Amino acid sequence: MHISKKVQSIKSSPTLNINARVKLLEQNKINVINFAIGEPDFDTPINIKEAAISAINNGFTKYCPVDGTLEIKNAIIDKLKKDYSTTYTTEEIIVSNGAKHSLYNLLQAIINDNDEVIIPAPYWVSYIDMVILSGGVPKLIQTNDKKKFKITPKDIENILTTKTKAIIINSPANPTGVVYYPEELKAIANICIKNNIFIISDDIYEKLTYDNVKFASIVNVAPKVKNLSVIINGVSKAYAMTGWRIGYAAGPKNIISAMSKVQSQSTSNASSISIKAAVEALNGPQKYTEFMKKEFEKRRNYISEKLNKINGIKCGVPEGAFYIFPSIKTFFGKFFDGKIINNDIDFANYLLDVAKIAVVPGSVFGVKEGYVRFSYATSMRNIKLGMEKLKKALKNLK
Repeated sequence: MHISKKVQSIKSSPTLNINARVKLLEQNKINVINFAIGEPDFDTPINIKEAAISAINNGFTKYCPVDGTLEIKNAIIDKLKKDYSTTYTTEEIIVSNGAKHSLYNLLQAIINDNDEVIIPAPYWVSYIDMVILSGGVPKLIQTNDKKKFKITPKDIENILTTKTKAIIINSPANPTGVVYYPEELKAIANICIKNNIFIISDDIYEKLTYDNVKFASIVNVAPKVKNLSVIINGVSKAYAMTGWRIGYAAGPKNIISAMSKVQSQSTSNASSISIKAAVEALNGPQKYTEFMKKEFEKRRNYISEKLNKINGIKCGVPEGAFYIFPSIKTFFGKFFDGKIINNDIDFANYLLDVAKIAVVPGSVFGVKEGYVRFSYATSMRNIKLGMEKLKKALKNLK
């Protein structure tokens, strides 16, 4: 009875809940092929670790400025100038405890009660609940594999109201791995400028694109939208630094200042040690990131080929991130051991219970049709074994 209505209106992260269930099975000595977790299986590069160790040894262990040190801000500015061809000042940058924290701070800073935030579905699971916690109202645009999981300006126009405040664009995307092309982003930017819709560009997977597809930022392809948008990014995916918790945002000075105010009354600065590590990640050699990208592309090629060869699975080939989002609805209505597969949750539970394979049901990402998400941020050995187990388990459904 003491819990706030806001907190009662949200749920804990379903992907983290699934991973917790996997960990429990593993503690009981049950081997699970985990396709559910969204973090690189690679270790953090040694030069980044050494930068953190040096920070500790040199006593860089005290409070930092709330919004980040000048050193990391300048590293982010240099990175954005190089990769985005866009110039920011130190007052337009804030460093937070992960990209998730950056996004949370942003929504708290710009959303008023009942403001509407447009979110393409499928979406990263935390978008909805973060908007609700900020007092806003999520407005979903449904997509599917026939639409290549992308939205169009017309989709945006159809959902616009006088309360529309912002839109979240995630490219490359979780959970689908789709990548928006420059011309698509330009068209979205134009409709947002016309209707004064604020753009939240979640670019956390920007370093992971395949088939010679180049990452494009909406700020880069449509410079006029810069003052109407905030970039959300971080070091977790590109540098295998998920546990280091460093994210950042780049945007208009007044919004970054408001985000800093929010952060000053919650977590204060990000870890000083992690900040030093992130500076090395951004300024140091990028060879390890390129290595990881090539390995992810090999895994993507293998898993997409194997999934498409399984009768009943329909699967596009993602161009980014490290997720694949196949349709599995042809298995609905089938039975195993007296139990029926009615939906994607039943399907995922069946795989975990019978085949000891963990996947994430597509419905937790907001889609209405039958999909599941596989993460290929695991070893090729696990992927090969997992595909063998999957094929065998699906043959048992009648």
